[in-house]
Amino acid sequence: MRLSRRGSRLSIVYSQHSFVVYALATQGLGARAIIMPAVKYGHDLEVMLAAIADDTRLMFVANPNNPTGTFIDGRTLEVFIARVPRHVAIVLDEAYTEYLSKDKCYDSIEWVRCYPNLLVSRTFSKAFGRAGLRVGFTIAQPEQTDLLNRLRQPFNVNSMARAAVIAALKDTAFLAKSAEINAAGYRRLTEAFDRLGLEYVLFDGNFVMVRVDNDTAEQRVNHALLKQDVIVRPVANYGLLPWLRVVIGLPEENEAFIAALEKSLAATA
Repeated sequence: MRLSRRGSRLSIVYSQHSFVVYALATQGLGARAIIMPAVKYGHDLEVMLAAIADDTRLMFVANPNNPTGTFIDGRTLEVFIARVPRHVAIVLDEAYTEYLSKDKCYDSIEWVRCYPNLLVSRTFSKAFGRAGLRVGFTIAQPEQTDLLNRLRQPFNVNSMARAAVIAALKDTAFLAKSAEINAAGYRRLTEAFDRLGLEYVLFDGNFVMVRVDNDTAEQRVNHALLKQDVIVRPVANYGLLPWLRVVIGLPEENEAFIAALEKSLAATA
């Protein structure tokens, strides 16, 4: 399988409200973007499947999705992967998979053995706590990893980073604690959102996307939070103007955010 041939056209399929780097990668390749409308802020797999064109060679699927936090159950996802033509590579972006509860976990690594066009992408920047190292990995069949190895920059991961992430893989206690703190933080933030009457998207990650009323309130609330030294992520560039993406922190950080949010909402009412 090859992504493109010299002089040929190339299109890439991905969902609305999905990770902004997919658009940047598509632009970098000079490819045609096929962006399919989201459903309930997540992937509409049937629509994405139907959108595959003759020149499509790549598809991005994030699960859980960033920045919305929506999740596709394993059975539904595997059925979809099995239906994608083999000449179309599927990048399954699982940056937040370590936060999934046990009842939602599925074995995408085993799927790689069955589907030669599947590439599973993961990172050490989230639950493993190694964001500053900028290290991730891809699991795929040898034909695909050989192509990736030819394209990667030399010395792209230094020896200290490699040692750190190998140690992180062995530290199962830290990973479990990270997921536990994250789940508790999610409950605390959503309790506050419910009390404040704010809409939010049910999530599977280390963040919550919350709606702060109307299209103009997002900027005003964000600015009010910044004045209190609280930084969240506006997602207007994802077509989600009234929403803010809030990363779950440590208990004391979550409490500081909630207090600042209450003041910001009162000040911008």
